[in-house]
Amino acid sequence: MSRPVVCLAAVVAACLAARTSATDSTSTATCYASIARLQQRMDAGTLDSRQLTQQFLQRIRQIDRSGPTLHAVLETNPEALQLAGALDHARRSATRSPLYGIPVLLKDNIDTGDRMLTTAGSLALTDAPAPHDAALVERLRQAGALILGKANLSEWANMRSDHASSGWSGVGGQTRNPYVLDRNPCGSSAGSAAAVAAGLATVAIGTETDGSILCPASMNGIVGIKPTLGLVSRRGIVPISHNQDTAGPLARSVADAAALLSVIAGSDPRDPATAEADEHKSDYTRFLDPNGLRGRRIGVVRQLAGAEPNADRVLEAAIATMKAQGAIIVDPVTLPHLGELDAPESIVLRYDLKHDLDAYLATRTGLQVHTLADLIAFNQREAAREMPWFGQQLFEQAQAKGPPTDPAYTDALAKAKQLAGPNGIDAALAKDHLDALLAPSQGPAFVTDLVLGDHVVGGASQAAAVAGYPSITVPAGWTHGLPIGIVLFGAKWSEPTLISIAYGFEQHSHAWQPPRFLDTLDGAPVIAAGRP
Repeated sequence: MSRPVVCLAAVVAACLAARTSATDSTSTATCYASIARLQQRMDAGTLDSRQLTQQFLQRIRQIDRSGPTLHAVLETNPEALQLAGALDHARRSATRSPLYGIPVLLKDNIDTGDRMLTTAGSLALTDAPAPHDAALVERLRQAGALILGKANLSEWANMRSDHASSGWSGVGGQTRNPYVLDRNPCGSSAGSAAAVAAGLATVAIGTETDGSILCPASMNGIVGIKPTLGLVSRRGIVPISHNQDTAGPLARSVADAAALLSVIAGSDPRDPATAEADEHKSDYTRFLDPNGLRGRRIGVVRQLAGAEPNADRVLEAAIATMKAQGAIIVDPVTLPHLGELDAPESIVLRYDLKHDLDAYLATRTGLQVHTLADLIAFNQREAAREMPWFGQQLFEQAQAKGPPTDPAYTDALAKAKQLAGPNGIDAALAKDHLDALLAPSQGPAFVTDLVLGDHVVGGASQAAAVAGYPSITVPAGWTHGLPIGIVLFGAKWSEPTLISIAYGFEQHSHAWQPPRFLDTLDGAPVIAAGRP
């Protein structure tokens, strides 16, 4: 089954190009508008969901043919306009959530039981769509959100090769960073983050096992929330590890991310990890306090700084802003056992990949592949298309693992969880009575290298990812036209605290800027830059 690859550069072309007419100004304002602003316009009758959806679909088509060619969207929903029209018709009588009528992009490892495919970026999954919606998609539809399409990603969520280029998939090619096009968007939620940054969708859903929301959000200059493991159901998401996988929001503001998280959070009887989610979920927009920094005790994890001088400079400026707004900064704070997580995490992820992916493939019908072993064989047969740049070392390592009853696995899992959570993040928070921990999210975006793979500098995702604790990255500054974020992370179920702190910082830092679509750092914009 063939799949149209729809690239993104004219959400940009339409959003950022011509500034000479009222129509162009309105289009620019709409493509970068917040959820709240879009709802105001729809309530006032100056915009409806069908018009909004049509604008995004038209821009996506234009981007595929010309402009920056971001390769951020794999497929648009063929039923999008029909669904948007139905939402408009029911708008007055419907019980409406903040997402009612709002277009949402999904990372293409999230099942939709419709005409769209779910491929994880692999040609092996293009023969038939998934039979059912993922649990989070069910929640989005129940809230009246409009599923606009599927976003490109690092194939198999960056778990096929240790020399991969983030944002590359066999289905969609290489996603590009909208700020500087020869730079990488990071991954694995590359297309979701690039699309939101470029104004190609209002919000998007990404997924993270370790860094796959935080890194692309930071390098694309947007907000990303990696929730507590079990706050959002994993049912219907192509897995790496049930011990670390979670879906989360990608947005241009903390408010939009909080609104999206409020919809997708909650218990699912078919995902035992979510048993406590209903007890802890909330309307997270209640925590959008512009004074959210006041009195908060925030610890600076210097072990996670020092890798990249531009990121360190942005961190220092962020600390100054936080102090000025009444935060109590404890600096430095030691995160125990930080250097001891690599080995056990690596073992856990390889065991889980084999077991969890085999279980997921059993839910899919109409495919040529049913196991990880089948995928390895498929990639070997289709090497010209699937492995032109890098191989499948991680697949092969995972396939060589035994059952999850192996002591090597159970010991590594117990060690990883203990060192990252109770003996790591929890211990650091308790020692200095902290509300959250702070570090640079990443260095700035690196040049895409299909031959050698990623050149990531820095990163602060691992401890929270392994522990299953929440984290949030927020735009904080710039270097040479490239965005840099800071990350806040904390105890299990501490999303309200992290959102309050992040919002308080965002409201006083005003760091977000629209992309300019430079071809290279010293190059001219591919299209004229505009302001939202």
